[in-house]
Amino acid sequence: MFIWTSGRSSTSYRHDEKRDHDLLDKRKTVTALKAGEDRAILLGLAMMVCSVMMYFLLGITLLRSYMQSVWTEEAQCSLLNASITETFNCSFSCGPDCWKISQYPCLQVYVNLTSSGQKLLLYHTEETMKINSECSYIPKCGKNYEESMSLVNIVMENFRKYQHFSCFYDPEGVQKNVILTKLYSYNVLFHSLFWPTCMMIGGVAIVAMVKLTQYLSLLCERIQRINR
Repeated sequence: MFIWTSGRSSTSYRHDEKRDHDLLDKRKTVTALKAGEDRAILLGLAMMVCSVMMYFLLGITLLRSYMQSVWTEEAQCSLLNASITETFNCSFSCGPDCWKISQYPCLQVYVNLTSSGQKLLLYHTEETMKINSECSYIPKCGKNYEESMSLVNIVMENFRKYQHFSCFYDPEGVQKNVILTKLYSYNVLFHSLFWPTCMMIGGVAIVAMVKLTQYLSLLCERIQRINR
């Protein structure tokens, strides 16, 4: 009788020990999974926050400039005249809190807008007109004036060599000029917004997959309890 009771108690003890060990392993697994899910959710949220910040920065810089640009229609321009008219002063950085005065030659290019037959001043980009409305092309300001003159001469010779080219004009007629290259075109805007959009989609997908996994895990556990 004592031997039978002792063997039964030993078997029950081993069974309880195994069950406790299984419960401990299960708790460790659940804890590890929960930590991984938390990290994944934080990663997804961080990606969404970064994409929102990038949208904000692009909205106040690139998107606003794109919306304000009035040179929306593309047409053909023919060169009428390209010449260096005068020189303008500019300043360049020579170190921390150091600025020096230099000069650059002013290139003026007049073209004929084939769609209307108007004689208009051509600008390199939208920013060129903001810097100096009298010049079609403005080289980077530097201490060597000869280098700036050489660069402007190369640009002028290219205009004289290729006298027919595409340009952009204002269809409303507010701006009586044309530009050669659009800094804020649709393609530039698309490529600038592409990566923030991908980051936003990736962040949303990560959070959604984690939440879906948690929901399926809870659903599976409820089904197992019902079957017991």
